[in-house]
Amino acid sequence: MNTVIPIDEFVGDGWYPGFRPDYMDAAWITERAGKFTQQDEKRFWFIDFHWPNGFTPMGCIYLEDAYSWGLQLAARQLPLPPGNGLVPRIAGVHVYGSEALPPSGFEIAQRAERIGTTLPRFLENFPSIWAERVRELESGLHHFESFAYDSKPLPELAQLLVDARAFNKRAWEIHFEIMYPLLANYLGFYGMCGELGIPPVETAKFLQGYDTKMMECDRALWSLAKAARGTLVEQILTESPPERLQTALRAAGPATQAWLVEFDAMLAKYGMRTEGIADPMLAPWCEDPTPALGTIKSFLGRDGQFDFETGRRAAGAERDEAVERARQRLTDGERQAFDQALASCRHANFPWWNEDHNFYIDLRATTPVRMACLAIGRALGLDDPTDTLFCFHKELVLVGQGDLAWSEVQPHIQPRRDYYRHWNDKRSSMPKVLGTVPETVMDPVMIEIFGIHKYFLAAARLGSGQVQQLTGMAVSSGVGRGRARVLRDASLLHTIAVGDILVCEGTTPSWTPAFTKVAACVCDGGGTLTHASIISREYRVPCVVGVGMGTSAIKDGDEIEVDGNSGVVTILRRVSAAHSVEVA
Repeated sequence: MNTVIPIDEFVGDGWYPGFRPDYMDAAWITERAGKFTQQDEKRFWFIDFHWPNGFTPMGCIYLEDAYSWGLQLAARQLPLPPGNGLVPRIAGVHVYGSEALPPSGFEIAQRAERIGTTLPRFLENFPSIWAERVRELESGLHHFESFAYDSKPLPELAQLLVDARAFNKRAWEIHFEIMYPLLANYLGFYGMCGELGIPPVETAKFLQGYDTKMMECDRALWSLAKAARGTLVEQILTESPPERLQTALRAAGPATQAWLVEFDAMLAKYGMRTEGIADPMLAPWCEDPTPALGTIKSFLGRDGQFDFETGRRAAGAERDEAVERARQRLTDGERQAFDQALASCRHANFPWWNEDHNFYIDLRATTPVRMACLAIGRALGLDDPTDTLFCFHKELVLVGQGDLAWSEVQPHIQPRRDYYRHWNDKRSSMPKVLGTVPETVMDPVMIEIFGIHKYFLAAARLGSGQVQQLTGMAVSSGVGRGRARVLRDASLLHTIAVGDILVCEGTTPSWTPAFTKVAACVCDGGGTLTHASIISREYRVPCVVGVGMGTSAIKDGDEIEVDGNSGVVTILRRVSAAHSVEVA
């Protein structure tokens, strides 16, 4: 009998005050974004770990332009034979995803013929294709990041907001246009390795050990931590709370000036990034450097410098050793096929690209939308320009164009803020899945990025309960023991101590610096190609993903063991004495 998690609570919710259907009427490919309906209970929905805070009205452009347009378009254009991408549903302010309605049998057959031509051509030309896309992205980012926002009249700012959304939409088209073929190629190789008897945890190592833009940024932060050691800067960073770091450093005078020059240079290069993906509520580092300063502060709590170069060499050595072990067990014919497939995956390397692209798309492409919104807020003379983020995109464009008076929108702002806060506070109690839990899913993004595989689905059917062990995908080898730090988002990463074990729904690029400190990582979602999996392998951290209910079953402070070889997570001792459990 199927397991069904009711969706009734989310069907009757009236959503953001003042919402009109025409505020979200952008084009879509297969299925549009929207609220849950009772019919959706027949389908399977998973909570999207990328957005632990949910979406403001302005943030909902992602649901239309990426989920219901970019993903579905890419699945059709590749083409992905059995799938049409994903579709989102909104529960309060939180997002659940599912497989979009599938193509017909006829279309699947037609797509299977097409992909035989399109995929090899893409893979052969991947380096030049990605280089062209990077140039396109950098050109657009430079336009918006160098724009003189505060010198423009409202109508021009309204057009700028339209252009910023168009750029953001194009950035996510690029994202999925590249992602699906790389993923399809990797999955072909992954399947081959399974048929050859190569364990998944070994297969995951074959493409690790390559430098990315995100690692480059991490090194810059560590360099600043190193420069602060033994100076007044270290004292201020150590003694001040994160939200007061910038004020305290700049008030210290000449003694911190040289370090601040280096810090500002880092912001000039990397400061347009945010602490999460595609959320205009998140300020970039150049607007609010608290996250960057908090990360540097946490680095200073570690004894000694994290050796990136040694770590990268070790990851490369482990990669080469794993490849050689695999090759030695194969016949000559098998080895030839393995070598050819591995060479293709290295030429068009999904794990490398998955980190590299974050610098250009995931953490920056939505920032121009935020900048345009805040500029409109200042031009309107608002006490708090972030009020504009609680407008729907179409609504704010109409205000900027003079076709809708702010006085008609303003009464909705505080009720929308209250609604957002209410549902934001409910995140930890939101169901991990909704609807009818299937035996398996087909979409490769759901499997490899979101980790909707057999372990996750089994956990969804079982529920969290009072379990002592969880099982997921072993994606980075080794065993780690320590105190669990159960975090919902990246805002408290600076509180992680060296040797803690990170437990979360899933990580995004903003979580990366934590992997230089933690003893291990556990994620509710994720597959072999999710961010946590890739970074754990690069930073030599044991990791298990896709356990389903980790953030529900594990409490902050529990002592746990993470076996990145077997995929088993064990709760050794619970933080509550009343439920203390020891395992020999």
